[in-house]
Amino acid sequence: MSYLAYGKTLRQKQEKVNNVPIAKTKDMEHSFNKIAKSIGRLEEHDPKLRHQLANYCYDIIGCCQEVHRDMGPFLNEYMYQDALDICFSEHGITDSNKIKEYHFTAQFHGYEIRHPHKVDFFIRKKVFVECKAIEAIGTEQRQQLWNYMRLAKVRIGILYNFAPIIDLCERYYFDIDSQKMYTF
Repeated sequence: MSYLAYGKTLRQKQEKVNNVPIAKTKDMEHSFNKIAKSIGRLEEHDPKLRHQLANYCYDIIGCCQEVHRDMGPFLNEYMYQDALDICFSEHGITDSNKIKEYHFTAQFHGYEIRHPHKVDFFIRKKVFVECKAIEAIGTEQRQQLWNYMRLAKVRIGILYNFAPIIDLCERYYFDIDSQKMYTF
């Protein structure tokens, strides 16, 4: 059975079990559209910075693509994370330049909130990489990465979905001064 046929069969089974169509509700679409409108395109704001960031993330995204190509779709998220960790090391992004399962805490009124947050990878002390293995990336996954970036004051974030037949990569830049998020 091809990946495409398998995905369609899986989706049909899920619909029967949940008795709910997979399609987004109007409320979810409205919520996402509202958030998406506040996200700018870095190419329109600062094309030179967009080019620099794309070059900076080129090898990171290349590793993600290699993992997806070699492992294929429909696996567990943790398998992709482990494979990505190996791939990073093979491509010179060593343990001194990456932290797998990076834990960080947030501040509130000058106090540290004890509950730690965890991002899948923290690369070169500048890039958060959040791995997903789900049918489609939605508002919840985007907001998770955006909040991590905002709370940790990390400017670059990559949200990568390995599960679909055609992998999906979303790249974000957080301008700490203006508190605005951009795609690049």
